[in-house]
Amino acid sequence: MYDIIIIGAGVIGSFIARELAKYEANILILEKENDVGNVTSMANSAIVHSGYDPVPGTLKAKFNVLGNKQYKKVCEELDVKFLQTGSLTVAISEDQLTVLKDLEKRAHENGVEVKLLNEKEAKQMVPNLNNAVRGALYCPTAGVVDPFNLVVHAMENAIDNGVNLALNEEVINIKQIKDGYRIFTKNHQFDGNIIINATGINGETISDFVTAHHFDIKARKGEYYVLDHFDNNFLSMPIFPLPSEKGKGILMTPTSSLNYLVGPSSEFVDEKDDLSTDALTLKQIREQALLIMKDIPFNMTIRTFAGNRPTPSTHDFIIEKVNNHFINAVGIESPGLASAPAIGKYIADELVQEIIHLTIKQKYNPCVKKYPHPNMLSSQERKELIKTNPKYGHIICKCEGVSEQEILDVLERSCPPHSIKAIKKRVRAGFGRCQGGMCQPLVAKLLANYLKVDLSEINYDELGTQVAKFKTKAGDTDE
Repeated sequence: MYDIIIIGAGVIGSFIARELAKYEANILILEKENDVGNVTSMANSAIVHSGYDPVPGTLKAKFNVLGNKQYKKVCEELDVKFLQTGSLTVAISEDQLTVLKDLEKRAHENGVEVKLLNEKEAKQMVPNLNNAVRGALYCPTAGVVDPFNLVVHAMENAIDNGVNLALNEEVINIKQIKDGYRIFTKNHQFDGNIIINATGINGETISDFVTAHHFDIKARKGEYYVLDHFDNNFLSMPIFPLPSEKGKGILMTPTSSLNYLVGPSSEFVDEKDDLSTDALTLKQIREQALLIMKDIPFNMTIRTFAGNRPTPSTHDFIIEKVNNHFINAVGIESPGLASAPAIGKYIADELVQEIIHLTIKQKYNPCVKKYPHPNMLSSQERKELIKTNPKYGHIICKCEGVSEQEILDVLERSCPPHSIKAIKKRVRAGFGRCQGGMCQPLVAKLLANYLKVDLSEINYDELGTQVAKFKTKAGDTDE
């Protein structure tokens, strides 16, 4: 029997695992996908919100503010790119200036540093603001992060400190046993003393296996544009309209890789795995984005995508000890990404410790082994690196400048990729202008060679998404 089983390896589950890994305990994390952070955690705006917006006194406000304060240190320990850019929330009419002042008051109640800017000050800070902007609320502690490697590196750190990860294990039932619960997946069964439900959009289903139904979680879909690297000076920070009951609205933000995101829309969907986009919604996103920013070069769009986030009926994060063997950490919508480090710490140090006393490991290490970052080196430093290992000079993805050795590096880590998409998330091979059109076959062959399997066994994403269908008579695989 495991001391603790965490269900869900998104950003919340991964940070819970990382925090619990510092204790002497036998811990397992179950994930239904073929990679960690593969659902809501990878399809969001990647913004570390400052905490000015949540209603004071809510769990959202508490953990957003605490999490934001931890981000710089956490990202240094996990070797994840984090840019503390600040953010602007803009008013596009005189009437909206009153709402900005209300947000300033809320920020002060939440203990968040903000500054109210007039029209001239706002446009000096971001020259590309729409001419209709009349003022803005500046939040200097906001930022953007690499959401893919945030989850991967948090999980890697947990694994390096003794946590066990089981992928492709979808939970289908949970039954109470003498000292905890027995979890049934499609493939196996696992016994655990303490079960932590961190399944995000499926949190309601998992909770209902154990306790009486007392909340609902609906899927709210958000569609986005991704713009290419066209001008690193176009936008230096996230720009928000005034928030509404639907969320933070259609925003525009730079990413940690210096692309730009525009979106998201916000509509409830019946199917929690509906990730489709449609022309009408994307048209509405363009129109609304142009209300806050001018001259957005939508001709530089390299892809569109959609992500679903869990929207709880409680209108707040659901973080609760149901009993001495089951904890819920679900309904974590925005600002969940910013809140994740603080939520993980609270669950590990407060809720779990209320149930069982755990002792700190003497050899716990909060840091991951540093990753090589060839694109951050000077020309001379990179030449020296290539002399040491020529595979750093063999470029697989020309759009993003990703070398063969960078892919091999992540394959050798403790939370390695098992698919083309998982490699894409870690090193950005396939994230560029051609969206993998040129490099995907090279990545697939490299992965097959490393795993010593036939190319026909390589999946694009989840199991059953092979990119090669059959072999030719000559023995080569047709793609």
